[in-house]
Amino acid sequence: MNNRNIILLIISFIVLAIISVWIGQQSYSWLPPEAAAESILIDHLFSFLVTIGAFIFLGVTGAILYSIIFHRAGKYDMSDGPPIEGNLTLEVVWTAIPFVLVIWIAIYSYQIYDQISLRGPMDHHFHMSMGMPSANAASLPEESTPPPKIEVHSKQWAWVFRYPEQNITSTELHLPVNQRAYLQLTSEDVIHGFYIPAFRVKQDVIPGETIDFEFTPIREGKYRLRDSQYSGTYFATMQADVVVESAEKYQEWLKIASSQPPSLAFNQAASEYTKKTEHPIHTDWPTVIPAQPPIVNYH
Repeated sequence: MNNRNIILLIISFIVLAIISVWIGQQSYSWLPPEAAAESILIDHLFSFLVTIGAFIFLGVTGAILYSIIFHRAGKYDMSDGPPIEGNLTLEVVWTAIPFVLVIWIAIYSYQIYDQISLRGPMDHHFHMSMGMPSANAASLPEESTPPPKIEVHSKQWAWVFRYPEQNITSTELHLPVNQRAYLQLTSEDVIHGFYIPAFRVKQDVIPGETIDFEFTPIREGKYRLRDSQYSGTYFATMQADVVVESAEKYQEWLKIASSQPPSLAFNQAASEYTKKTEHPIHTDWPTVIPAQPPIVNYH
């Protein structure tokens, strides 16, 4: 390889690296706003993986196009290519580069997950440490007592949130901004998935288990909680609002909700099932009857 080809290869490498980094930065706009401390760390990892993937894709595609344009056989050339065998340098390179990339991705991924302290599935709960310097979230002093856990009950097909200290039951999850949220997840029937896309964290809710789940919301607003597991016929209706607000507004909401008498909440799954029974369509498909709409203080 002459000096000219080496220079062209270096320039191509630099151009590919710049484009790949740019694509990796664009990936931040592909996802919902970062509304939890954990989402910042997860997005950093996602951007890193997109950058690596873009570099590999553009590099391989560029090499193929270059070969097609500049190294294709002549129009009437039916001869075989040169019988090249074992190139030790090439074999070492295309073995070493993927190995280094895999180790690099593994180490960086471990560092990210270590910062949010993800535990294995055998722990039956999800815990995140407060040591997240890049998350800009307020941490509780070590000697402070964590606030009471918010109980999250899932069933086919509704989310119900209970604040035991205030004796409040709600179909909306309200959380104070920049404060650690402590949840206890339970399921009354099948496996559900507690997933808030803007928070980037998800936890399967297992029947018969009480699962601790923690995160730190850092952006005020209204977000959507979805069931990430297929839990039956009406699982797409199993959604709820998650309201992140200032500590003052959160306390105001607690007072308002606690003063309201319990009432029957609207439930989309139950409503759709009722309409179906009023105007039945005869099929052989079994349908699970939705649980009764929840009785809550706030909905």
